[in-house]
Amino acid sequence: MEINDRDFFKTPFDRAEIEALLQGNPASDMFSFRSPSFKALGLEQTKLSDQDLINLMLKEPRLIRRPIAKIGRKVYFGADSKVLAEMIKS
Repeated sequence: MEINDRDFFKTPFDRAEIEALLQGNPASDMFSFRSPSFKALGLEQTKLSDQDLINLMLKEPRLIRRPIAKIGRKVYFGADSKVLAEMIKS
């Protein structure tokens, strides 16, 4: 199994990469609404579109749920280490 590690604070995602990771799913799957960075913005979650969320993640990588794991064709956002370990085994 090949493992690629990327520090997206040093090498941020571009719009195409975020859209590819989302695989047609809502941007809220990848967005960290619990982030202190989001809370500091004072925005109302329900009023933000997918494009708004993507734009925010492009400007502030701390708003991306971590870790991101891509195993095969499936992408997981914010999975804990136990879940990731089980996914790797199967």
